[in-house]
Amino acid sequence: MQDIEREQMEFDVVIVGGGPSGLSTAIRLRQLAIAAGNPDFSVCIVEKGSEFGAHILSGAVMEPNALTELIPDWKEKGAPVRVQTKGDRVYMLKNETKYRELPEKIVPSLMHNHGNYIISLGNLVRWLATQAEELEVMMFPGFSASEILYNEDGSVRGVLTGDMGVNAEGQPKSGYEPGYELLAKYTIFAEGCRGHLGKRLISRFNLSEGKDPQHYGIGLKELWEIDPAKHQEGMVLHGSGWPLSETHSNGGWWLYFDENNQVSFGMVIDLSYHNPYLSPFDELQRLKTHPLIRNILEGGKRLSYGARALTKGGLNSLPKLYFAGGVLVGDDAGFLNPAKIKGTHTAIKSGMLAAEAVYEAIAAGRQHDEVPTYEQKFKASWLYNDMYQARNFANAMHRMGIWMGGAFNFLEQNIFKGKMPLTIRDRMPDYDVLERADHAYIPEYPKADGKLTFDKLSSVFISNTNHAEDQPCHLKLTDPEVPIKRNLKIFAEPAQRYCPAGVYEVVQSDSGAKFVINSQNCVHCKTCDIKDPSQNITWVTPEGGGGPNYPNM
Repeated sequence: MQDIEREQMEFDVVIVGGGPSGLSTAIRLRQLAIAAGNPDFSVCIVEKGSEFGAHILSGAVMEPNALTELIPDWKEKGAPVRVQTKGDRVYMLKNETKYRELPEKIVPSLMHNHGNYIISLGNLVRWLATQAEELEVMMFPGFSASEILYNEDGSVRGVLTGDMGVNAEGQPKSGYEPGYELLAKYTIFAEGCRGHLGKRLISRFNLSEGKDPQHYGIGLKELWEIDPAKHQEGMVLHGSGWPLSETHSNGGWWLYFDENNQVSFGMVIDLSYHNPYLSPFDELQRLKTHPLIRNILEGGKRLSYGARALTKGGLNSLPKLYFAGGVLVGDDAGFLNPAKIKGTHTAIKSGMLAAEAVYEAIAAGRQHDEVPTYEQKFKASWLYNDMYQARNFANAMHRMGIWMGGAFNFLEQNIFKGKMPLTIRDRMPDYDVLERADHAYIPEYPKADGKLTFDKLSSVFISNTNHAEDQPCHLKLTDPEVPIKRNLKIFAEPAQRYCPAGVYEVVQSDSGAKFVINSQNCVHCKTCDIKDPSQNITWVTPEGGGGPNYPNM
């Protein structure tokens, strides 16, 4: 397969990933080129989803500032950003029946949402894709970037898209199509959280030297249509406490009242959790049995389900943003603001800053070198201040727990306005914190009723996840014996629980235990790549167009 002749396509800039950061980068590059009288400046964006927006999932409440900078007339152009927030409520769930609404004055200030919008990020990305098309960006949905291409001097020269029509043994099937070499003066990586190419670049160029390890959460979301009598368009609810309190885990939940009697309901669980028996999917289902949540969702209809990992390390975990031949943007770098629980405005802004730096470099006749002006522009922008104010939020919760960490964050944000002369470090990777299974509490999860609570397989079904049946498994085990010989013995093999899509199973038979990978169920959340305690699982991109097809998420 390595000797196959591949077609090459050359561009000024290639962008890997068609989410908000990648599309914003493309739009800004073309805006700059057109304004400079350089209409032939070529930009290509490659997206592994079947369409732009297919793999996008978020809460989401969005700050509109970055979108306004990118496309000032977004309202007139029909952006799907219509439901402005009308109120915030924050709750502490004490146990399975009791709760307390927190007074506004003790809620950390960065969690307030005045002036923000409740959106479907997937629909916003679809709209951004139309804006990029109008600016004549070359759009390649359904193509995965599988490998990084390098020049002889070690600089990045582009990417190789994945071959199409390869069987499970790696051999060509009928209809086989080799991947393309997409070459560029600079390549921008915008793959989202735990990008499989971004991960390699961070390692190869040692971009995280002197930084905290990146920290992550898993976000699980359900979209519901509820009784109109219960709907409060524009209302934003957040909460924490039960059920995660039972396993001493950190995280929280949201309920956003969108248009058309729909609500976005979901949960983020820090992947720094210690209990190997914790199941994020089942925690989400159990949360719905609390009267506060049940009374809103009961009698409604679940429309969709999905899950994805998100970065939570913030500024302390942000790697060097540039390397010879390219840059990282959005969640490929880790630009989510953990205190605000928001990454859309930061993703858009990071893409704009990268576009401006890269365009200046190309206009000066440069290519394949480092672009340090990107990081300089970042540090001079409001984006840096946004990240700086939240630099301690997640680490305080990890190191101090929900009560002391919450008190610290209130003090830092409401009293010191994000400028406390103290930076909390968290140098323990999320995969390295699990306790032994024989010491752990085993939660009791309710059986799905099919009306309010559901099982994993029926949930994956409504995520519209699809992969070609006969293709190489994209979930790679460094050592196939580790799951049974080490992880099962020490941690009761947590992959069968932390995966929110039922990909991993331990099957018992007369011949012993067997580790089974149902890769066709994968919703591309990357949790296994992050949380596996042996770091034995590597997520790589499957054939282009595979994975979930999220509607309105």
